[in-house]
Amino acid sequence: MTRQLRSTLPVILIVLTAFTGCHPTQPFYFHEDGDLSHYLDHATAIEAPDYSQPLLEDVEFAEAPMTLSDPEFREMWDLELEEVVSIALQNSKVVRNLGGVTPFGFADALVGRTASASTIYDTAIVESDSNNGVEAAQSAFDAQLQSTGTQGNGDFLSSTNRPQGFGGIPGFPNVLQLNSGGVRTSLSKRNATGGTTSLSNTTEYRRGNSITATTDGSFWTTAFEVRHTQPLLRGRGAMINRIPVMIARINTDVSLATFEASIRNVVLDLENTYWDLHAAYRNLETAKIGRDSAQATWNNVYEKMKGGLESSQAEAQSREQYFFFRAQLETALRDLYNVENRLRYLMGIAATDGRLIRPIDEPTAARVSHDWRMIHAEALLRSTELRQQKWVIERRELELVAAKNQLLPQLDLGAAYRWVGAGDDLINADRNGLNFPADGSTAFDELTEGNFQEFGFLFNFQMPVGYRRELAGVRNAQLNLVREQSRLQDMELNTSHLLSTAIRNLDFNYHSAQTHFNRWKASQSEVDSVRVLYERGKSTLDLVLDAQRRRAQAQIDYYRALSEYNKSIAEVHFRKGSLLEYNNVHLAEGPWADKAYWDALGHARERDASYYLNYGYTRPNVISQGPVNQGPITEYVGDLAAEPAYGSGETRELVPTPAPRPTERPEAGESESREPGPITTRPEGPSLNAPLRAGIQGGSPAVAVQSGSKFEWGSLGLKSDSRPDGNELRQASFAEPLRK
Repeated sequence: MTRQLRSTLPVILIVLTAFTGCHPTQPFYFHEDGDLSHYLDHATAIEAPDYSQPLLEDVEFAEAPMTLSDPEFREMWDLELEEVVSIALQNSKVVRNLGGVTPFGFADALVGRTASASTIYDTAIVESDSNNGVEAAQSAFDAQLQSTGTQGNGDFLSSTNRPQGFGGIPGFPNVLQLNSGGVRTSLSKRNATGGTTSLSNTTEYRRGNSITATTDGSFWTTAFEVRHTQPLLRGRGAMINRIPVMIARINTDVSLATFEASIRNVVLDLENTYWDLHAAYRNLETAKIGRDSAQATWNNVYEKMKGGLESSQAEAQSREQYFFFRAQLETALRDLYNVENRLRYLMGIAATDGRLIRPIDEPTAARVSHDWRMIHAEALLRSTELRQQKWVIERRELELVAAKNQLLPQLDLGAAYRWVGAGDDLINADRNGLNFPADGSTAFDELTEGNFQEFGFLFNFQMPVGYRRELAGVRNAQLNLVREQSRLQDMELNTSHLLSTAIRNLDFNYHSAQTHFNRWKASQSEVDSVRVLYERGKSTLDLVLDAQRRRAQAQIDYYRALSEYNKSIAEVHFRKGSLLEYNNVHLAEGPWADKAYWDALGHARERDASYYLNYGYTRPNVISQGPVNQGPITEYVGDLAAEPAYGSGETRELVPTPAPRPTERPEAGESESREPGPITTRPEGPSLNAPLRAGIQGGSPAVAVQSGSKFEWGSLGLKSDSRPDGNELRQASFAEPLRK
């Protein structure tokens, strides 16, 4: 390296470093005005869609919820269970549920729950699916019209030595000029046996200096062709060709079964919630009675303490009892509002609209018994899930038939017949009698005279060596079929066990209601006795308070058991597939437009006027037994028997009423755990099936339970009053100040 280069190199490196390391990171623009309103400093953001629709009136005008602080409402809304079901089904475009028979709980998983819920549109969506629907499958047999055309021109070099060569000098290549085009139009139709029939026309045109057949240099050809191709092995027969249509129809039947199950589930939720609301009213009244009794006891003890007859400890104990029942009353009222709100959700109405729903159907206390063999057979026949799984098995069987058909070689035979015409022109208004190759001939004249005709046979054979893919498909279809059959067997076993559990629960809840009723009767007698003893100074306050608590708990337990008993009746109908009929619900297709009925009548008359074509053994097998009978089943089907759904093996009888002996001790040798007798004479308190009465007084709910000729009325925030019939209204509000 020279001395001059060594002295120049550092200078060059310094300059390069300065210009490359100190330049700005953003470029400089001469005309930049600083308006960066179009600049976005992020790629994604939480934004609202540009979509809106009117709110439902039940959503837009929903009122403030009823609470302990604000229990006011305008009126009571008395509803029968049948009315509740009717309103719910009318408002159920999306079938709601509470999670009793679905994996979601109430008011959670909002998006996922609603997105997976059944709707009234699901079956129509499956039916009209452009890829897998019935119409899409049937479109494979629709006639197909197809037309294609070409047009082009160009100059080409030719090595032919002709006097007309390039420049008129022999030995140079000619320039070939060609203008060509054509149109092909075909109409094809696939039939039920797999064959394809087509009618086509092909018209071609050529013009140029290479056309020597005519004097003006143009040449037209047109041909009509009739072709039919029929598969003889793979893809032959109506059965194999209609399998896609039958599978599409099975998909629709599966969606119908899913929709039926969702309706059945919401009906069960409605009935369970209805009886829960009934029990909530009873619990509210029980809590109110307990509160009133505790307040009366507290007042009595308080007066005795002031007179020196009771200690302050007894007054505090009675005061705690009052607040205990007051807390129970507040809890019962909150629970009533919650259950009423759940029922409103299932009915599809506003959460609060100034009315308080009150059940007016009384739960039955009559014993309901079933013949096991009859209801067991009916459950296996009418279960929606089992019917849905049977449709899945039908689909798998058809898929197996289609897979086995792929083991056959592809062997197609066909025939074609063609009429051909050629000429200088395509068509003229008048026939000139000139035929090809005469000057001035027309292609259509030649075609209609039939001078040029062609006929030929078609043959196509194709077979994979080894059938590896096809054999794997058959094996896969067989395994799918066996799997679905195994699932059906397990579902039948599960159905049998669930029905057995439902019958066991039905019997248990009936006996539980009896037991709690006798317990309530005994506790009522104990309260009356210990109160008298306490007033006479022969008993302590502890016994009075404890007896009052146990009486209130026994009453609550009885009404809860009675509600569970009625829910068990619905569960049995749910398990044996007759719940919809039990609630007078019938599923049917909605009305179509008048034009649809007109077109259907036209197609029916057209089919009636046609000739029936029997495909013989190639016709598809029957895969459906016809519409499901939603009414009573009154005949034996195979080894399974069924009878009317509402009373399938069901008898209703009144409970006998011999006098119970709950206080008698068992005799020597008798078991201490012997079962008590059936529900018997009514105690002095609320009766077994005492009607739940309610009314509006001062804008607040008032609930009464009949007790003999009197009514014990309870309300929240009401003043004491008397009934017109002279019966005293005994009530006290937890909102009034306590006595001191």
